[in-house]
Amino acid sequence: ILNMGEAYEHTLMVKNECFVYRLPPRPSNRGYRAADWGLDKPMWTGRMRVTTMNGNLTIKLLSNEGELFAEAPVAEYPGVAVESVTDSSRYFILRIINQQGQKAFIGTGFADRGDAFDFNVTLQDHFKRAKTEEIIEQAPVNEPSLDLGLKAGQTFRINIGNSAAKSKPKAKPASTGGLLLPPPPGAAASQPVASNDKSEWGEFSSASDNQWVQF
Repeated sequence: ILNMGEAYEHTLMVKNECFVYRLPPRPSNRGYRAADWGLDKPMWTGRMRVTTMNGNLTIKLLSNEGELFAEAPVAEYPGVAVESVTDSSRYFILRIINQQGQKAFIGTGFADRGDAFDFNVTLQDHFKRAKTEEIIEQAPVNEPSLDLGLKAGQTFRINIGNSAAKSKPKAKPASTGGLLLPPPPGAAASQPVASNDKSEWGEFSSASDNQWVQF
């Protein structure tokens, strides 16, 4: 991170080797092909650094001694400042701008496919993050939440119990339709039974144990 007065420059990516190519006339009906650039003869070789300051992204091409060769401000990606070629994932077209505001297009790329992948992902992540922050800033302010806390002196009661058991209905006795139920087993044995004994001792059944009947 570099301190540029009150603003800070953040470095998002550094690649120690990248190539720059002079572009042939732009095709009118199709995109650029890296194979047309003469990839074995770059016009410049150096380092690439991707930085941001105050949310603005810039691609800087630097010599090995740190001198600025060219820089490309990028307002969106994909866009006119950075374009992909049609025949390779390792090469791109950059729109560079000098201190006088003059613009030019150059070809750039990497020998390592992984470096090109990192470059692509770095740009995508930056603008995805910027888009998310923009959406958050434009979102309406939420309504103030309700204050559900207890005020001073307020109380509340909680009934803890088995409400299901309380609400369970009592079982009703089975209906007999108004008819008397038969006595339970053994009840007949406890009831007095009239004697119909006509034996010879039957008429003495009412005599007490200490009385005799004389004939």
